[in-house]
Amino acid sequence: MQNISLENMPADFSMWSHVLQDWKQDCAQWLGHELPKLAVNFIVIAVVAFILIRLLRLITGRLTNLSKRDSLPSGVRAQQLRTLAGVIYSVGVTLVIFIGSMDLLYKGFGINVEPLLASAGIVGLAIGFGAQTLVKDVLNGFFILFENHYDVGDVIKVAGVSGTVESMTLRRTTLRDSDGTVHVVPNSEIHVVSNLTRDWSQLSLTVSVDYDESSDRIIELLKTIATEIYEDAEYKKLLVSQPEVPGIERVAGREVDYLMLAKVKPGQQYPVSRELRRRIKAYFEKNNIRAGSPTMVYVGEAHKAS
Repeated sequence: MQNISLENMPADFSMWSHVLQDWKQDCAQWLGHELPKLAVNFIVIAVVAFILIRLLRLITGRLTNLSKRDSLPSGVRAQQLRTLAGVIYSVGVTLVIFIGSMDLLYKGFGINVEPLLASAGIVGLAIGFGAQTLVKDVLNGFFILFENHYDVGDVIKVAGVSGTVESMTLRRTTLRDSDGTVHVVPNSEIHVVSNLTRDWSQLSLTVSVDYDESSDRIIELLKTIATEIYEDAEYKKLLVSQPEVPGIERVAGREVDYLMLAKVKPGQQYPVSRELRRRIKAYFEKNNIRAGSPTMVYVGEAHKAS
């Protein structure tokens, strides 16, 4: 059998043989020296990332638990705390994973991460220009939640529509108006917020009485009704303070309008106003008070003089 030496082999085969030998030596050197370093760096980075993520989860978990308490500090809402906890956790985890990956590429594989960071910045800038509305939605939504502009259940006016807030996220707010229509408003469209039920609602009740009735007597009766409803345990829990009777609001023809004002808890103006009207009617019937009547216009035909 003829012996074949490297000198007798073709030039291309000899070249590939040297390449394979170099690869073998490089692999042996990488497995013997670089792989242990990579494993150590990976373990250290993974442990640090795990600790940081656990700390984030602990902090956000405390915020979430605080949002479930019945009594929250003044100005703090459950929805606000839960959203803030979610934003902190998601952003924090993303930063930890990104920084850990860049550190592993640099220390473990010896890759220069500066071009990658520059490319990421350019890509992020391009995405930001392409999704300006989405970014504006999220940023505006974050400040709406963080600054406590409104809460779920509040009645608000925003972006030309009004209704009760049914849900809210960082991107949009969902309202349902009195007709049952649902309005989905992107947070970027919210520039001015009119909250109709923040802390308390104002109940304004106009009582029309006949012109000939004594004004002092009517005002005294209305004040008595205001005191009674405020002392009623069922309705006192709906009121912020005792209703007031400022006096005469308007005089028109045979009618005199008296004004009654009441500060009630958010959304409770309707049951309180119905009860006030019921009591006013009962008092007027008991005391023979004549209610105001619409102005009457008589239309007739003039007779010709004979």
